[in-house]
Amino acid sequence: MFLFALRRSALACAIIFCAIALLFGMIYIVPGDPASVALGPLATPEIKAAFRAQMGLDQPVTTQFFIFLSHVFTGDLGIDLFSNRRVTEIVFEALPYTIALTASGIGWAIALGVPLGCWSAIHRETWLDRIAGVFAVAAIAVPSFVVALYALLLFAVELNWFPAIGAGARGNLGDQLAHLVLPSFAIGLGWVGYLARLVRASMLEVLGENHIRTARAYGLPERRIVFRYALRLAVLPTVTLLGVGIGNLLSGAVFAEIVFARPGAGKLVFDAVVTRNFPIVSGAVLVTTALFTLCTLASDLLIAWLDPRVRANL
Repeated sequence: MFLFALRRSALACAIIFCAIALLFGMIYIVPGDPASVALGPLATPEIKAAFRAQMGLDQPVTTQFFIFLSHVFTGDLGIDLFSNRRVTEIVFEALPYTIALTASGIGWAIALGVPLGCWSAIHRETWLDRIAGVFAVAAIAVPSFVVALYALLLFAVELNWFPAIGAGARGNLGDQLAHLVLPSFAIGLGWVGYLARLVRASMLEVLGENHIRTARAYGLPERRIVFRYALRLAVLPTVTLLGVGIGNLLSGAVFAEIVFARPGAGKLVFDAVVTRNFPIVSGAVLVTTALFTLCTLASDLLIAWLDPRVRANL
């Protein structure tokens, strides 16, 4: 297990390094002058040149990359072009909102997808199974931003069941949870379909195993067989899927935060791209990439811990 964890950790570090390099390169491919955006159209060439020298933008690209890399390793992600605050502070102020939104979306996916897939497998080849299959495919097919718009119009505007915009009052947990329901449902609905189809396929495979047939031959109750023996094995592939799916949920959180006017890392990156605020873009994307990589690493380690066959084959 230690060697498996060591290999996976080394791979995670390599992925983060590649993400840093690609991010740095993509920022400089995009046209535009950060000095002109930050200082405005009335700034003189001398002021712009002083600003570029202060931010290190007058250095060669390779030099800028190694300077940026050294700052990243020390936890320094730069200074915001407009507020002169540290990028690390700004990103970590917005990140908890995105983490809460992503975790709530995963909660929707698990709470609805796992029971739906299990129920569909138990009622295999019946009209109930077909209805569940249609619902799962429909949930996968509908984009998260479409779900967000219709959820906003129906449940917030027409029915007035939930708040429309914002993240709730600070210190008021009930208000924050109420503001979290619609955006988390919007990004989690598609993964309900993925989990339902995956759990159904895994359940059907597990229910055909020898130990399940032996348990039935001994006369154990079907409910105990399904939930104690079959479901425990059938949910293992969902751990890997959720580890990979966190990246999709983070990208879906961008649309949800924009539609519902929520603070978060996604909206922070969107606003920074519009204003050409390079330090905020690079810092926020780097932190979210590291978060996604660590979540994938955690899911791999959890799978290896639950199923020794995984680490034995590597």
